[in-house]
Amino acid sequence: MKNVLNWRRYSFTGILLCALTLTHAQDIHFSQFFEAPLLRNPSLAGIYSGDVRIQGVYRDQWNSFTNAYRTGSLNAEYKMPVGKGDDFMTIGGQVLFDKAGTVGLTTTSLLPALNYHKSLSNEKAMYLSLGFMGGMIRKSIDASKMTTDNQYGPGGYDPTAPTGEILTTPNFNTWDASVGMSFNTTFGEDKANSYFLGAAYHHLNRPKNSFYRNASIELKPKYVFSGGITFGVDEYSYFIVQADHSIQGSFTETVGGALYSYKLGDDPVNPLYTIHAGAFLRWKDALIPVIKLDRYPLSVALSYDVNVSQLKTASQGRGGVEISLSWISYLDRDNSSRDKVLCPRF
Repeated sequence: MKNVLNWRRYSFTGILLCALTLTHAQDIHFSQFFEAPLLRNPSLAGIYSGDVRIQGVYRDQWNSFTNAYRTGSLNAEYKMPVGKGDDFMTIGGQVLFDKAGTVGLTTTSLLPALNYHKSLSNEKAMYLSLGFMGGMIRKSIDASKMTTDNQYGPGGYDPTAPTGEILTTPNFNTWDASVGMSFNTTFGEDKANSYFLGAAYHHLNRPKNSFYRNASIELKPKYVFSGGITFGVDEYSYFIVQADHSIQGSFTETVGGALYSYKLGDDPVNPLYTIHAGAFLRWKDALIPVIKLDRYPLSVALSYDVNVSQLKTASQGRGGVEISLSWISYLDRDNSSRDKVLCPRF
């Protein structure tokens, strides 16, 4: 905003704007990026062992020194076989919520998605997927909580003085669209290992991004390149390695890491529990330890950002806590993907 704030008055909103300039991307992001696949790439929808997947992620960040970010994500996917071969289609959707700062800058997104998976092999899971996602974004602020330098005079701060900001309305709606492509396959003995590669182009329609109705201010396109591999150590343990690299305007973000997974129970094919533990690194920003527990059909994961960026002094090294919950299951139907479709799980 023009004439937004006066740093000499230590405005919390000013602190938030400083934080925004130091982050490496303009979009919502999660440390558990692997639990929000549609946010990474719409063509990653449906790449799991099951008919239905529902995932939720909640993030609370930087509240150690300012009223910063609270972010939530909910995605759901349903897949169905297509034709007589191993092709299948996934329909789904992503709901995002983000609230930040003293003025409560709130972003809500509702984004339906469609993904087609073309089988490239009759002998193992090998797919080329093309996905689309698009829908509405709503942004709003609480103008009554704005503080600007126009409200300061010889007598100090006057909350009744006009802010000097000309906002026709404290909210606006816009439309967004994304497209992505990915490749995934299995390999190794008994086809027990798998990997995927993907690339996505977000905000391809350059959504409007101004409370002042300035048509020249747009949300810049974002390119996301993703990869992951799952490989076994023995019948009870395996590693999961995943990484993303994002480019949006002049900002970049690279995050990656690994989880070591161990199955509990007498049957490694259908374990009672699977425990995952490891860490990820958001380059020049945060170290992220993660622990996750699976008990079919539910999974829960907890992570915490240890801040290593330029804000580590102000935040005392504290970043954001994040929790996710995932439900994956088969449906009781004749054409369930359990019997019809070859699918690797990541």
